[in-house]
Amino acid sequence: MFRVLRRRDFALAWSGGLISMIGTWALWIALPIQVYELSGSALATSAVVAAVVVPGVLLGSVAGIFVDRWNRRTTLIVTNVLLAGSVLPLLLVGESTLWLVYPVILVSATLSQFSEPAENAFLPRLVPSDDLIAANSLNAWNNNLARLAGPALGGGLYAATGLTGVVLADAASFLAVAVLLALVRTSGAVERTADAAAAAFRSWRRAWHEWREGLGVVVGERAVGVVFAVQAITAVGEGVFGVMFVVWVRDVLEGGAPELGWLQTSQAIGGLLGGVVSVYAGKRLVPERSFGLALVAFGLFDLLLFNYPLFVSGLWIGSALMVLVGIPTATLYAARTTILQTHVEDAFRGRVFGSLGTTAALLTLVGTGIAGAAGDALGPIALLNIQGSAYVVAGAFALIALAPSVLVTGTRPADADSAA
Repeated sequence: MFRVLRRRDFALAWSGGLISMIGTWALWIALPIQVYELSGSALATSAVVAAVVVPGVLLGSVAGIFVDRWNRRTTLIVTNVLLAGSVLPLLLVGESTLWLVYPVILVSATLSQFSEPAENAFLPRLVPSDDLIAANSLNAWNNNLARLAGPALGGGLYAATGLTGVVLADAASFLAVAVLLALVRTSGAVERTADAAAAAFRSWRRAWHEWREGLGVVVGERAVGVVFAVQAITAVGEGVFGVMFVVWVRDVLEGGAPELGWLQTSQAIGGLLGGVVSVYAGKRLVPERSFGLALVAFGLFDLLLFNYPLFVSGLWIGSALMVLVGIPTATLYAARTTILQTHVEDAFRGRVFGSLGTTAALLTLVGTGIAGAAGDALGPIALLNIQGSAYVVAGAFALIALAPSVLVTGTRPADADSAA
């Protein structure tokens, strides 16, 4: 897998991606803490999460159209330069200027809607087709590496310099990415069709029909419908978690950015261990069973984590539990993806995966609103218990609804993509 890093242009792009994600994780650890410390409000903190999610709901598919028209290397360079400038107004955030956080996050999240698809579209230019799997695996590995380093960096910088040091580090990371991409020699120009504009217009006119076809797959295929139902339940919980976990660390553990960063890093360690568990489970269990068991395990570990301060104290206990929470995550996502790949025909997979992402974004936003509205009244432990319980319920539902006796195995397509 690592031999693909011998390719100069891919190594430059891969290094830039790692640097960027570390900076993003550092800011994401420090900023919610700063907002909560200045406002003392779960509602104000939930609005930060909402500002991140909304652009993805509104612009995700639209941005892809422009990415397919513009030079992708240039798009990535320009976007990262703009991202570096977009976070600098956070240097002015204080009690009287807390409102600045929200437009800054909205602008940054909007720019990210262009950089993420451009990165994925540019990747096949950087490596031969035989190395695509290795390249994509390394990009996925970046997520865990960044989650290990970024939260610890953000927590340490915040403790030493406040939000200022974290913001400057994040801006510097975007500029570093732009420099590395400027050194890439591979062209990012898109191969034009004879009439790209007309094709784009026709695709807009067909969008409604194609969306309905994709919805028909979700409704008509039992396993797909179950995955969507589970996604709906857990996405609301994730929206609650995104807001209330910060409040839980601040009010229940009496911690700050360093403690929050360490807990997130602990979960990333669990995610790395979970990759081994996922391979082991995949050899012994069908994906449907792995999916349900991973959901139940995730929920139970969450409940242990959220409630342990009621009985004992110690950050090390929370860190150990966060490692446990991270372990079933890899199995959960691997099993979910495999279920959709094997129960959805190739012609519909893009729409189904896209619809799943939209479902997650919309209902995460709902969960964020619930946390903002009820967080101050109910407190973090009560709401986070709802989140953990939702995973347990969703897992039990999946185990029953996806039992082999109720699935029609003949619906699984046996094409090359499914085998992969």
